[in-house]
Amino acid sequence: MGNQVEKLTHLSYKEVPTADPTGMDRDEGPRIGVSYIFSNDDDEMEQQQDSVAQNTGGEYPTPQPYDSRLHEVECSVYYRDECIYQKSFTGDDTPTDERDGGGGGHLTTYTPENLLNRCKPGDLVEFVCQAQYPHWAVYVGDFQVVHLHRLEVVNSFLTDASQGRRGRIASYLYRYKPLSPATVVRNALEQVGCKDRELSWRNSECFAAWCRYGKREFKIGGELRIGKQPYRLQIRLGDKRSHTLEFQSLEDLIMEKRRNDQIGRAAVIQELSSHLQAAEEEEEEEDPGAQTAAE
Repeated sequence: MGNQVEKLTHLSYKEVPTADPTGMDRDEGPRIGVSYIFSNDDDEMEQQQDSVAQNTGGEYPTPQPYDSRLHEVECSVYYRDECIYQKSFTGDDTPTDERDGGGGGHLTTYTPENLLNRCKPGDLVEFVCQAQYPHWAVYVGDFQVVHLHRLEVVNSFLTDASQGRRGRIASYLYRYKPLSPATVVRNALEQVGCKDRELSWRNSECFAAWCRYGKREFKIGGELRIGKQPYRLQIRLGDKRSHTLEFQSLEDLIMEKRRNDQIGRAAVIQELSSHLQAAEEEEEEEDPGAQTAAE
């Protein structure tokens, strides 16, 4: 294959052996997710956004109303038995301000201008929009962020990096012990100007997380893809239902998690429908026991 990089086509869940949807593991061979050895997820979507901005005189279009509870996939990430990442609306009951939107609590999204008032140096920022990959950045102070954008680490104003998208502080999604704010900022600034073959990260999330936690698992090839799959991505589909995929590396898992965010909750559920014992519509059906009680 030489030095050429090819993009892998993602397999549907029908083609990928996974963990049992009921949560009970069976000895039926490997249960793995997809390996994204040659794929970068952010670039194509961001180039589309940039071309739209050029066609509209340099201004990004106003994003459609965004409800994170509706569009985003609740999930947890485990390394063996340790939870290392969690995105969940359960217990997140902070009242939602209609001007801010996005589910309330720590998963609330804000306009870029409002987000600036909440950021501190060393914070991770996640910009979200329907049908787009989330874009992560490191806030370094003075209204600026450092982020991986189109195969280059750049220093931008937060409002420019947002490309009109809403954002949230994402410093608490990963459960690793963070480095000091000064170290996080230094890690980010030292990489500004790094591009193309010099890059050690496959997407903006891996770069930002590496700056904050300093773990080699976020880097390209930071882990050997051999042996068992120690990472598990648990996708929540309801109060008592979930589906689990297993991966050999955190890098591959993050790629799959981000793909789920890009296609949205409804599409993920549709892909997984063949693996579920009950259809998604059952969540919306009335409880037969309740009907009997009413009679």
